[in-house]
Amino acid sequence: MTRTATDPSWFTRSRLGLFVHWGIYSLAARHEWVKTRERITEADYQPYFDHFDPDLYDPRQWARDAKAAGMEYAVITTKHHDGFCLFETDLTHYKAPNTPAGRDLIRPFVEACRAEGLKIGFYYSLIDWHH
Repeated sequence: MTRTATDPSWFTRSRLGLFVHWGIYSLAARHEWVKTRERITEADYQPYFDHFDPDLYDPRQWARDAKAAGMEYAVITTKHHDGFCLFETDLTHYKAPNTPAGRDLIRPFVEACRAEGLKIGFYYSLIDWHH
């Protein structure tokens, strides 16, 4: 991915955007703080990692729908507090490419958003309950 310098004032003018909070915690079908708030142990949280395979993940459709709804930007969680990364990285084994998903899930989202003319942002948690 290419980093570009830009004037952030566009964000002040933007009225509508998409914020995707998504990760292995989604399998719990509750909330992104489920691991800590419900005091789920590493052993009990592991099945979410072992079974994470977003077979209905369609970032192109998400981006088309966001654009059609009048959204101007999209932000996606790249790593939430549980420490799970939705992208390829050499810094941890706790990442989407090591799950049944078997791939980086962020790059296709970025490419789809850019193809629709949406600006893109990333949520990356410095808190990490896994490491």
